[in-house]
Amino acid sequence: MKKLQHKIEAAALSVLFRGFRTLPLDVSSFIGGLMGRAIGPFLSAHKTAKKNLEMIYPQMPLAQRQKILTRMWDNLGRVAAELPHLPDDRLFKRITIVGNENIPLDKPCIFFSGHLGNWELTYPIAHKHGVPVTLIFREANNPYVDEMIRALRKSQSHDLIPKGPKGAFRLVRALKKKESLAMLIDQKMNDGIEVPFFGRPAMTAPALAEFALRYDLPLIPARVVRKGGAHFHAKVYPPLEVERTGDREKDVLAIMTAVNLVVESWVREYPEQWFWVHRRWPKDAWSKGA
Repeated sequence: MKKLQHKIEAAALSVLFRGFRTLPLDVSSFIGGLMGRAIGPFLSAHKTAKKNLEMIYPQMPLAQRQKILTRMWDNLGRVAAELPHLPDDRLFKRITIVGNENIPLDKPCIFFSGHLGNWELTYPIAHKHGVPVTLIFREANNPYVDEMIRALRKSQSHDLIPKGPKGAFRLVRALKKKESLAMLIDQKMNDGIEVPFFGRPAMTAPALAEFALRYDLPLIPARVVRKGGAHFHAKVYPPLEVERTGDREKDVLAIMTAVNLVVESWVREYPEQWFWVHRRWPKDAWSKGA
């Protein structure tokens, strides 16, 4: 029964993706935003986003929080509609990039970002500069949908490796081959470590810090934000500087704290473009107030 449900979902998404792909990019993005604003508020994820915003910005007027939620759904709808356009260059012609000089061309590194703006355009920036980038991604629950999305992402990356034990061996092999990695690091990991995010403990995957320490890899922050419609501004930052003391546990926590602070600063600057629908904090954090 589950398999049939997955096939039906994938078939519907395939039709939707083909429709978006045949439309001009601007039209596709606009319709995606329209669908996001129309459907998003009726999903259970909307309640999560609403509670997250109330917790982080308790003093913010209700109307302002509502505006953020509406624009968030618009952005998420646009990201989904723009994804089928990923394999060609139409999207990349819409990106203004600052900080190209911070992309290491002679040594591997780890690029990190968050679910901000159109995050699917972050890792291809290095790929377009000739850097072999392996994307670490979370597999979709629906294997057929996962296969569709993976095919689109594969067009703009050197390789794709799923998070978790399944991809661990391939990940180590990629690092030994001097390939750079790209990770989105703002999702909850139940068996991760507690790291502050917006002043509250949030379970955070430590893999980025562990790999950086083990293989002596620079950490490069990068983000892509939306600047109206299907137009974007990308920024690649200088390597993150965190003192390494030799105490592995202490250094991992220090690195992930610095990483979370970077992403937090981006979210504060563009709250309407972040993935508030994710359960980033434990449920009891909602009841603790600011």
